[in-house]
Amino acid sequence: MEGGKRRVGGEKKDLFHVIHKVPAGDSPYGRAKHIQLVEKDPETAIVWFWKAINAGDRVDSALKDMAVVMKQQDRAEEAVEAIKSFRHLCPKQAQESLDNLLIDLYKKCGRIEEQIELLKQKLRMICLGETFNGKSTKTARSHGKKFQISIQKETSRILGNLGWAYMQHKNYDAAEAVYRKAQMVEPDANKACNLSLCLIKKGRFDEARAVLEEVLHRRYPGSDDSKTIGRAEELLREIELQPAVSPLDVGLSTRDEIMERLDLVMNEWAPFRSKRLPIFEEISTCRDQIAC
Repeated sequence: MEGGKRRVGGEKKDLFHVIHKVPAGDSPYGRAKHIQLVEKDPETAIVWFWKAINAGDRVDSALKDMAVVMKQQDRAEEAVEAIKSFRHLCPKQAQESLDNLLIDLYKKCGRIEEQIELLKQKLRMICLGETFNGKSTKTARSHGKKFQISIQKETSRILGNLGWAYMQHKNYDAAEAVYRKAQMVEPDANKACNLSLCLIKKGRFDEARAVLEEVLHRRYPGSDDSKTIGRAEELLREIELQPAVSPLDVGLSTRDEIMERLDLVMNEWAPFRSKRLPIFEEISTCRDQIAC
């Protein structure tokens, strides 16, 4: 009977850990997660994550979780320094997710130049076949569900982030080149809106309008999203409020000019073209120099 009670108690304890996603046991990392997720005390959780790192207890998980909590507590600068100081203690397979977290933290801190450099580094790794441990896909998890991410989708995502970082840096030439590259890899309506915003910033209203009309005519994946449609309509209204500009004043954008701009940006990312992945071979039909 007593054994049965112990089994029931143990089952309840195990179920508690599953429900709250808290590691079993009383290790520093387990204690940190319990404080974070169950007791809802982020500041104390950070202290215990530090203890886990110093004790060598699941260092990569402790470092990433601590950085996330720090970001939530508006301590993003501290989180950046923590990752830089302790990532050498983490295994190779954890470095990619640490880079992704750093990019997010740089964005939060307004450290745009560092964000740009890290995004370009990630693109170089893709070009050299070093992303996803050389595989064409990787398994990711979101809200408890697993799904597959392809190199193509990852490339498009990074290019989209890089384009937006260039926009924040007011480098609209680079932003345009990157967004056009991203649309070649995997077009979508959100990046089309960002491209049109970039063209508006450059005074090329007719081109921006043409891109937005493609979105409104549902010619891009994601065009059925109500927020994206609303944004496209808002950008169109912004164009209508602009003073009329003669094409001679802004210059006509030709295909060759766009390609030359892409060449300049892409050459900076990846000088080692011999190892480029199939996705980059596929999108180089227009001009070989366009690919990484």
